[in-house]
Amino acid sequence: MELFQTSLLALGLAADACAVSMTSGITIKHITINKSLKIALFFGVFQAIMPLLGWLSGLTFKKYLLAIDHWIAFILLCFIGGKMIHDAFSSEEEKQFNPLDISTLVVLAIATSIDAFAAGFGLSLLKYTILQTVGLIGVITFICSFASVYLGHFCGDLLKNKIEIAGGAILIIIGTKILLQHLMV
Repeated sequence: MELFQTSLLALGLAADACAVSMTSGITIKHITINKSLKIALFFGVFQAIMPLLGWLSGLTFKKYLLAIDHWIAFILLCFIGGKMIHDAFSSEEEKQFNPLDISTLVVLAIATSIDAFAAGFGLSLLKYTILQTVGLIGVITFICSFASVYLGHFCGDLLKNKIEIAGGAILIIIGTKILLQHLMV
């Protein structure tokens, strides 16, 4: 796969991580480079690891993983999106969604990188060399996620709770899109 095609694949796979990064940026009160780096690093690393894991799994687990991957992403994203919408209607003291929490970041990174796992699996069927591809996917996702955190933070300051509701809805829509894409195949 040439560099241009790999870059397009990486951008496509990074889209969900960028949307979630933007949503995370919405909820962060005082943005710093370290906070943005932390989020971007989680998404970039998971987006690089998952296609590698998909590639390594090859044909061995195909029938088991492809049957449920979309349900896992759907449930995780809808749960977190619903929690964000709930938190938007809660008082500041009651809000619990913390996009900088390690467990939250892991769940979000896994949920948004399941499609990268499937892409890596598809590449293994083509007997494709994976290292350059996963590196590029990770780097592009990192850069896009880093910028998206700041964009979300800026938009969040302008629109307050409305953007948090929209962010939660976006996560639910992404989860539903993933589910419907797999069910319609």
